[in-house]
Amino acid sequence: MDNSTQKKFLNLYKPVHGKFERFCRARVYGKMDFKDLMNETYLIAYQKIDSVKSDKVFLSFLIGISIRILANHNAKKKEELLSHEAELIVRDENALTERNAEVYMLYQALALLSEEQRECIVLFEITGFSIKEIVKIQNASESAIKQRLKRGREKLKEILSFESQYKMGEVNNG
Repeated sequence: MDNSTQKKFLNLYKPVHGKFERFCRARVYGKMDFKDLMNETYLIAYQKIDSVKSDKVFLSFLIGISIRILANHNAKKKEELLSHEAELIVRDENALTERNAEVYMLYQALALLSEEQRECIVLFEITGFSIKEIVKIQNASESAIKQRLKRGREKLKEILSFESQYKMGEVNNG
């Protein structure tokens, strides 16, 4: 690819870098290294940069690519059977060193949500997409997106309140 393609890509990418990184960190938590997802996405996006019809949709373009990459990665991982305990104990070494305890607990809780709920919450709450934008990204109705957000938030509240009670010794192990 030529120098103008590289400049075009960098000009489109620089303003959305922070949002895209936050999306990748939260979306892949415990499943793969977010940097790997970002790098794979860059490569594909760079190769397909000419298919971007408007500069305004570049972040959605990146997120769409990363979602497909993650889906392929998850399909490969499903072949490896994990025990129920291993699925519940999700750790990310990057998060342990880079994040405080509350964010770490939030990411653990996010990892327990369904794929659709997790992705919806990450897009809305962490990345800052509107419901209408998420409708396009997830290819679902507006009511389905609102329901995913509602149920995901309820589940997060349930998980996080249980964890905080457990850590404070309020839950009986009996």
